[in-house]
Amino acid sequence: QVQLAESGGGSVQAGDSLRLSCAASGRTFSAVVMGWFRQAPGKEREFLAAIKWSDVSTYYADSVKGRFTISRDYAKNTGYLQMNTLRPEDTALYYCAATKLAYSTSMRAYEYWGQGTQVTVSS
Repeated sequence: QVQLAESGGGSVQAGDSLRLSCAASGRTFSAVVMGWFRQAPGKEREFLAAIKWSDVSTYYADSVKGRFTISRDYAKNTGYLQMNTLRPEDTALYYCAATKLAYSTSMRAYEYWGQGTQVTVSS
């Protein structure tokens, strides 16, 4: 079993940066992909980025490519999402998720989820 806990959300101004963290505990993460998603009120959960834990291959949605960076600290079992040049439309609840399977942009592929951390960006 894998437990995920996000942190680092908050209220910021447009143009600011935030770094979200996702601490993983439980079974080894060596064969896992970690992904970040977000969900704004009234919208579907949206894939943002994913990282393959073993070789740090990364994948991004076009909507955040160039502004968001996913990374991980292998020793700390923690993933990160660095978000730069934030916009009001980035306001959402941000989730990290993990899967033992291959990389996917579909939330259905991820077996483990955190509780989410709120990011609010004001103009």
